[in-house]
Amino acid sequence: MAKLYSRKLVIKTKMLPKKETINFILNYSKALKVITIGNMKLETIVN
Repeated sequence: MAKLYSRKLVIKTKMLPKKETINFILNYSKALKVITIGNMKLETIVN
């Protein structure tokens, strides 16, 4: 059992997001509006 935990696994996989994922996140961040009222922060999605 100790051998399993002492073994170093070197796995390098370059993960790249899809173009659709990037567009979704950018569009979401453009539509997100944060309004501060007193001590509260309200997040709204403006479409």
